[in-house]
Amino acid sequence: MPRIIGIDIPGKKRIEYALCYIYGIGPTMALEIIRKARIKEGVKAEQLTDENIAAITTLLQTEYLVEGDLRRKIGTDIRRLQSINCYRGIRHKRGLPVRGQRTKTNARTRKGRKQTVGAIRDKSLRKVAGSGPSSAASAPASKK
Repeated sequence: MPRIIGIDIPGKKRIEYALCYIYGIGPTMALEIIRKARIKEGVKAEQLTDENIAAITTLLQTEYLVEGDLRRKIGTDIRRLQSINCYRGIRHKRGLPVRGQRTKTNARTRKGRKQTVGAIRDKSLRKVAGSGPSSAASAPASKK
């Protein structure tokens, strides 16, 4: 299992797929890195030589933002948007979708678990109070 910039990449996978385990590297960028490092496509990650790993490491450190640096940059970009109070920053602050998606229905991933707002309906009030058909006689007695 080779280690590239502090991340163990799976040795049994081809290098173009194994590089995708690094945050910030997708399939297209992985192929680009392999071509720049002059490594054959289809080589398993465990078959890489030390020179190949060193070439990939220097490429990632000099030309690409990956892992912690990329996470830090994304975080600072979001904080900047929030500090200047632009529309996208406000959406980030409120935990709502940022890219124009509808929120009347859906958007549960951003908004979290559904919260009921307004009056409780009669049926749900009976469920909450525990006054079902069996305790119908005791319900008026509790209302003094």
